[in-house]
Amino acid sequence: MKLMENLRFSPLPLGRIRIEDKTLQNAFEKEVTFLLSLEAERLLAGFYQNAGIPMPFSRYGGWESTLIGGHTLGHYLSALSYAVLSAEGEVQAALLGRMRFILLGLEAAQNAIGTGLIWGAMPLAGGIEAQFDNVEQGKTDLTCEAWVPWYTLHKLLSGLIDCAACTAAEELRPLALHLATRLGDWIAARVLPWDEDTRERVLSVEYGGMNDALYLLFDLTGEERYAAAAHVFDEEALFEGILEHRKDFLDGKHANTTIPKFLGALRRYLVLNGKQIGGKIVDATRYLHAAEAFFETVTKYHTYATGANSEWEHFGRDGILDSERTACNAETCNVYNMRKLACGLFCATGRRMYLDYDENAFTNAILASQNPETGMTTYFQPMASGYFKVFSHPYDNFWCCTGSGMENFSKLAQGIFYTDGTRLVVARWTACMLNFHGATVHIACALPFDPEVSVEVRGELTLLLRIPDWCTFPPEMTFDGKKIAAEGDFYEVHMRDSRLVMRFPIKITAEGLPDGADVVAFKYGGTLLAADLGAGALEETTTGVGVRIPKEKIGSEEVEFPDPEDVRAHPERYLAREGEGFRLKGERPLIFLPYARCYRGRYAIYLRIKKNG
Repeated sequence: MKLMENLRFSPLPLGRIRIEDKTLQNAFEKEVTFLLSLEAERLLAGFYQNAGIPMPFSRYGGWESTLIGGHTLGHYLSALSYAVLSAEGEVQAALLGRMRFILLGLEAAQNAIGTGLIWGAMPLAGGIEAQFDNVEQGKTDLTCEAWVPWYTLHKLLSGLIDCAACTAAEELRPLALHLATRLGDWIAARVLPWDEDTRERVLSVEYGGMNDALYLLFDLTGEERYAAAAHVFDEEALFEGILEHRKDFLDGKHANTTIPKFLGALRRYLVLNGKQIGGKIVDATRYLHAAEAFFETVTKYHTYATGANSEWEHFGRDGILDSERTACNAETCNVYNMRKLACGLFCATGRRMYLDYDENAFTNAILASQNPETGMTTYFQPMASGYFKVFSHPYDNFWCCTGSGMENFSKLAQGIFYTDGTRLVVARWTACMLNFHGATVHIACALPFDPEVSVEVRGELTLLLRIPDWCTFPPEMTFDGKKIAAEGDFYEVHMRDSRLVMRFPIKITAEGLPDGADVVAFKYGGTLLAADLGAGALEETTTGVGVRIPKEKIGSEEVEFPDPEDVRAHPERYLAREGEGFRLKGERPLIFLPYARCYRGRYAIYLRIKKNG
């Protein structure tokens, strides 16, 4: 993909990075095993059905047998495009073979339909475009009229674009781009004639990041009709409300509907700002500012210690978080999209705060969303204490978060490194190796339980080393054995066949919630801790459309101390480290573990600290 002119930094391609962290290696292996266990024919079955192509395979169940069917294949293509960059040997060949099979299948379906549309949802009376027709007419019963057809189509278009950008699939890239442009032509022909009333009706229904994907398609092709179609999906009133910093502006808004809209706003800036479109120079700085203001609003007023947000998929009032802790917080898709936003904003601005968010969200929400034994992922992660995580079943759920989970664990190296074309930014501290500009970089890291990190360079390279926000004072540093000092958000160092060692100050900290004066969560460095409340009876129920959640909570989240204020001010006095866990000193000696390791039973991230008596 072309380097956008408005980027200060760009992510380093995944294929250059070799992960050496054992936890991440396991997470990737589990994900690839799941991807290859899925039957490509069954993922294609709905597309063949809508195209009138006979096929002796049935659809998968769960969401794939509803009006959102086909969304999984878009995520699946994106996951394949990421995974092949990190896989090797027979595994990489198998992933490429799967990508080839699916792209050829989609080509057959697209040719059979003949309009450029590719569609895999359950059929409706009225033809293949019935869901799109119904949304334009305001008919939105998700069981019999329309679920979220533009959201579904966005996932497929994004998957095709990711395949078209995949450098490990050179022979397949022209086919993927051909499929994407024909689909883009259908989209442009459909949306550009809308009058304002039709546009408002359509945009009132979740449409994912259609603007984001179409701006990317424009960036790949230079075809202005894709940029024009993308702009149809830009919600100016939403952007204006955020820019005006209206109080409680996000209250009641569906979080995963809203976040991608700002991804599209940011993409408009990255792709179009300063370019001539339709004979006019585009000034898209307002869209960058809208994305920045949205990110600030979400992270300041709506985000839990994990980096996740929302209750039952929706934002609440500003600063109302404690009272909205339930079994249905922290939809995984939201974090997936917020990390995309953080990455893009760092690339546009170079501000460390976006990398700080990304590290926290990756460490404490994304890694916490996978069962490391099965590879299955969460939809929600309860923030109320006494619940447990519920993971998807491999072949009969296919939730939206199942799809974003496929992507999350296929691109685990994303966010570690960025570059401005000359310097290498070390953004997230992870054990890995890479080649860059003829130099080899090796990072040895086992944070948070080993505070020492080493960076070894063979060759010559200038690095920008991120100093994390959880560092309460600058790390101790030695460069080829000599002590040096580091200040600020980044430490710039020129290295030539040399080794730099950093010793990070790791301490226990406490953080609360704006509407919970007695609520506290503990972190060790950048790692969130959670109390192990035991397995107990892990009975499940469902919510929404077949989303499985814990049925009930067990136990109390209250703990008593003589001086609660001292617990919040000096948590290190009350948590004693025992190996890679911590024991809470007091009347209730809870054991705390890194939250990502709490996947077998009930847990408590937040505790209510009460005074004895």
